[in-house]
Amino acid sequence: MSRSMSFRLSLAALAVALALPVWAQETIKIGVITDHVGGSKFYAEPVTRGIEYGARKINEAGGVLGRKIELIIEDDQNKPDVSAAKARKLVDDGVVIFLSTTGSPATQQAQTVSLETKTPQLAPANGGDQMTTVLDNPYFFQTGPLASVQLATLMAYTKTKGFKQIAIVRDNTALAQGFSDSFRAGLEKAGIAVALEEVIPLGATSAVANLQKVRGAKVDAIFQAGISGPEMLQFFRGYAQLGMKEPIYGSYNLSIPAYLTMARDLMEGVIFADAFDPDRAEVKDFLAQFAKENTGGPAGSLEAYGWDGIHLVAEALRRAGAPDREKLRAAMQGVERFDTVVGAKGTFWSFAGGKRAGFHPQGAVIRVVENNQHGKVLQAGQ
Repeated sequence: MSRSMSFRLSLAALAVALALPVWAQETIKIGVITDHVGGSKFYAEPVTRGIEYGARKINEAGGVLGRKIELIIEDDQNKPDVSAAKARKLVDDGVVIFLSTTGSPATQQAQTVSLETKTPQLAPANGGDQMTTVLDNPYFFQTGPLASVQLATLMAYTKTKGFKQIAIVRDNTALAQGFSDSFRAGLEKAGIAVALEEVIPLGATSAVANLQKVRGAKVDAIFQAGISGPEMLQFFRGYAQLGMKEPIYGSYNLSIPAYLTMARDLMEGVIFADAFDPDRAEVKDFLAQFAKENTGGPAGSLEAYGWDGIHLVAEALRRAGAPDREKLRAAMQGVERFDTVVGAKGTFWSFAGGKRAGFHPQGAVIRVVENNQHGKVLQAGQ
């Protein structure tokens, strides 16, 4: 190629670049607030891993709006004040949306920033019913299975058991309190008495005393509303130490793989709500693809929340037509049917009718722990 021809081609390329909007020549910045060192690390990091993997695959397919996604990841240590500071930093860094994978109190505090700065915020795995009610924040969206949905699904599964009274056991985190409140309201509405609610405080080295009270109450079942791993490990240890036989039913927090490691051989037969059906074709494809291309271990529901979350954001960006925060918020609110890896067969995420909690009411499933693994689905939906 001659020098003059090369020069003409360079000028042509420059002309094309100058003709494009400025935003079309840059990456699309998306923030992620995770927890690398705090109490939510054991579920925040897998969700973040799913987001990273999803962003990589989106970029390999050409990106969004002709641009690559650039993730800016910040660690809030699961501290509310730090989470708000990190959210503000991400906004200052130019993100068009940020995803929160950390604990509920931290995610709620970050909402003050998304509301003030009018920046969309998505919590892809959060299930707290109160997340969209504490603040009237039209920029906040969540897609985890609500605690009320989980309980309704558990209740549908247990309706033939004839339970008259149960015990709730939890730790003293704000999120566990929220789950317990949702459980209590649903149980009492169904005519099932909550005989006692035992709280295992953070830092406890034993839960035997708590479980002795539960055993003495002669309840029909134990509903586990705990969140914090170390304290729930004490719960399972105490349960085994006392030789208890009352059936255990838990929230989707028991689907966190770390529990299977921490409480190995202590969770056999535990029934828990989940949003992941390994028999679905979409799930099988996701698991196989993830296992083939990643070295960070096998995937599960947590990685799937992250994968679905970043793909939801990508779809909303396409609908918005530009990386504009207000257009993106409107596009998110306009999502009526978004097919996902998580959730029961035939369900999807939707924010139709002004909702900001997008998980389908029939999307939860009931699973059982078998041989130190998350086992088969016993029921899908309510």
